[in-house]
Amino acid sequence: MRVPMLGMEEEMKINHNYQKLPGSYLFSTIAKKVADYGREHKEARIIRLGIGDVTLPIAPSIVKALHEAVDEMGDAAAFHGYAPDLGYAFLREAIAKTDYQRLGCSISADEIFISDGAKCDCGNIQELFSNEARIAVCDPVYPVYVDSNVMAGRTGEYDADKGTWSRVIYLPCTKENGFVPDLPKEVPDLIYLCNPNNPTGTTLTRKQLQVWVDYANEHDAVLLYDAAYEAYIRDEEVPHSIFELPGARACAIEFRSFSKNAGFTGVRLGFTVIPKDLIREGVSLHTMWARRHGTKYNGAPYIQQKAGLAVYGEEGQKEIQEQIQYYMRNTRTIYEGLKEAGYAVFGGVNSPYVWLHTGEMSSWAFFDELLDKAHVVGTPGSGFGPEGEHYFRLTGFGSYEDTVQAVERIKKTLALR
Repeated sequence: MRVPMLGMEEEMKINHNYQKLPGSYLFSTIAKKVADYGREHKEARIIRLGIGDVTLPIAPSIVKALHEAVDEMGDAAAFHGYAPDLGYAFLREAIAKTDYQRLGCSISADEIFISDGAKCDCGNIQELFSNEARIAVCDPVYPVYVDSNVMAGRTGEYDADKGTWSRVIYLPCTKENGFVPDLPKEVPDLIYLCNPNNPTGTTLTRKQLQVWVDYANEHDAVLLYDAAYEAYIRDEEVPHSIFELPGARACAIEFRSFSKNAGFTGVRLGFTVIPKDLIREGVSLHTMWARRHGTKYNGAPYIQQKAGLAVYGEEGQKEIQEQIQYYMRNTRTIYEGLKEAGYAVFGGVNSPYVWLHTGEMSSWAFFDELLDKAHVVGTPGSGFGPEGEHYFRLTGFGSYEDTVQAVERIKKTLALR
């Protein structure tokens, strides 16, 4: 128990930046609205095509690896305790060889940091930079990029009418500019790019990304490149890694996830790539992240990392490609069905997300209509930023049967023609 000094009343000091965050996290709000609706309409069979959570079970060869790893943990001779904080060499080497060196990227195993998922890394990477650093984000944007900087006190004040932060540089991505952001008028220190994009499902080509690499190197900025959905890329003009581009080693950090390519949303595994060439103010960001990792993280569990290794085996690669094709079949069903229903739709080619325009209806109004009339859940575009208003995201991560039924319900109850 703390005892205050005589004549003084001591107060706990908290981080008041958390109080600046408007409302709860987007997907928590959606979950609450859906739960409330379900209690009031018990007869409704609700189909969820909102959050990007996978539905297929873990592939057989990966399940086998999980079982084998669990058995090892029950054997004193094979038991593994704390994992190396930066990741086991067997997984880092497999990633370097398969995901990077095979594409001609000069990335070594010791530039790869294993974690429990890309979301944590995307949120934590901002700790390497000062509170004076300016961030630039595409609009609409994955909420974690902005919210984590709000918590750190880097974003200024919130304008509730505009839905923007005073110190954030916004890069509009709309149908008018083909969802390709223009270079900012103000020079940022940190630039968040997600390719394929979440939430729009659209992509930037190799040529378009090279513009950003050149810009970052020219202005000493850092590209924070989220490649969580790279496994869904089919267009040869869209790179799978930012490190396929000349100059990227000197300006970029890449985030990857096992959640969307291998169905690890409930297993938790990811990694971040920081080249040793990335130096700012004479300091290696690779060294800084290694120091942070070692201080705040005890390493992803051995069991998960062995499962991750199985992803890169011959059987694992075949099995996850089959799952990706399944989800992309769902995505095509949504894309084509919405077009038939009269909607303007985007994305869905190199990504499991379809981004539809809601016309004059607001994003949240469309959410309510879709839930009430079709019993289908999606994600309101305005939850991703002001430029997301009048847009809506649907995901191909449901079952094929549910996806077909959801599209039929939309055609029947909310068709525009």
